[in-house]
Amino acid sequence: MISLRKLFKSDPDPREARRPLWNAVVATARQPHWYEEGGVPDTLDGRFDMVSLILALVLHRIDEDPDAVRAGVELTELFVSDMDGQMRQIGFGDMVVGKQIGRMVGALGGRLGAYKAADGSGELRAALVRNLWRGDAPGEDRLAYVAAQVAAQRAALAATPVAELIVADRLPGGSA
Repeated sequence: MISLRKLFKSDPDPREARRPLWNAVVATARQPHWYEEGGVPDTLDGRFDMVSLILALVLHRIDEDPDAVRAGVELTELFVSDMDGQMRQIGFGDMVVGKQIGRMVGALGGRLGAYKAADGSGELRAALVRNLWRGDAPGEDRLAYVAAQVAAQRAALAATPVAELIVADRLPGGSA
């Protein structure tokens, strides 16, 4: 006879396999050097933009391996779940959370496209100014710093096999 525990036991959430990678994305985006040396605004929007930037770089790398598509979907689902939780923790109600999450997912989609296309330094700089500083360019030294850090992060990710990346608990390179 099947026990009730087995009957009502739910399967583990497959997204949890990506939790260490998601935590690494957030940890990388929260490193103080982005906000101190780079001058990224240390605000809710600025932190969201940094998480979106790092996540976009990671997702671009994952997308290079057709066998890892599911890992990218799971990582994106963790992004949505975490943003939902953050919004609720701040105090947004159910009616507002859905709309805001839709905007955040749209913003992530836009950033995925912008950062994928931003492979030249001029394109990258324009995308960074538009997204991190909302079009109000920081000093040249700060912009150069962030652009160099993004390029280093992208290079470190490119040198990491996707199979290793999707199970990583920290991101390679790119930190000051």
